[in-house]
Amino acid sequence: MPTLIRSKLAALTLVTAASLTLSACGGSTTDTSGSASKDSFDNSPDQKRYAAPKVASIAAEVPAAIRARGTLEVGNSKGGFAPLTFFATDNKSLIGVEPDIAHAIASVLGLKVHYNPVSFEQIFVGLDSGKYDVGVSNITVSELRKQKYDMATYRKDEQAFEAKKGTPWQVTGPKDVAGKTIAVPSGTSEEKILVDWSAQNVKAGRKPANVKYYQDNSAVYLALQSGQIDAYLHPNPESQYHAKTSGQTQVVGVISGAGEHLQGLISAATKKDNGLGKALNDAINELIKKGIYGKILARWGLASEAVSTSQLNPPGLPIDNK
Repeated sequence: MPTLIRSKLAALTLVTAASLTLSACGGSTTDTSGSASKDSFDNSPDQKRYAAPKVASIAAEVPAAIRARGTLEVGNSKGGFAPLTFFATDNKSLIGVEPDIAHAIASVLGLKVHYNPVSFEQIFVGLDSGKYDVGVSNITVSELRKQKYDMATYRKDEQAFEAKKGTPWQVTGPKDVAGKTIAVPSGTSEEKILVDWSAQNVKAGRKPANVKYYQDNSAVYLALQSGQIDAYLHPNPESQYHAKTSGQTQVVGVISGAGEHLQGLISAATKKDNGLGKALNDAINELIKKGIYGKILARWGLASEAVSTSQLNPPGLPIDNK
């Protein structure tokens, strides 16, 4: 989280929720952020979210109990991770790309969406107990999660190197971080990537990366602007949003969250075999086909994380990726 991507491993009962926020490194690209400009983000409570007409054939796939209730109970992380899930200017309305995706899915299913903002690990507790129908909160597909949940994908899972604006340096692989000082959140997939890359550099006779840790984002960005660090490795959506809204930074490299040979994917997760997985998958593909999905991602500057089709339970983060 995840984070969202950043959750540390919690108690044993929450291992599934926390450990699967971690992911490994993958292929790199330069900044190919979405179409939103610095001033185009709407952070007001009145979101005017995109929706689609109900599709009767897809709505019929929804379990009868949910159809009878008329609402889709969605587990969301608490606000604070723009542009994923955060609070609007009224400090109480939940906004961002994740609430928008959940709202659009519900519209195809002919349901009203009901958000339940909780801590990331509590989303999985709610899914297990049946309190929530689906978790839409930057949840990475993984082999461990797939043992308990059906996962319908809707976005790439990517991490980004954020550097001071005007930096000519680009990150395309381990050699590019040799000798660089880079901040990461402690206990996260980003940390694992950087430590692994640093070890590869040492083995190849290059300088290791200097890994730095800070208490919060404010401290990281102060260090970045003062030149104490060269970059901050953290979730791509957060990096893209901050770069656009601050005007002080830029993304200099993007990597997959699921390893060198696998593109990480973000999913809508529901309890395994509860009958909702196929409906979620079909609803997302309907949104893609109608062009609504693309508008949602572009609205939040995340067009580069778009997928061409939603998959149900595709290959995910390996179980042995600690």
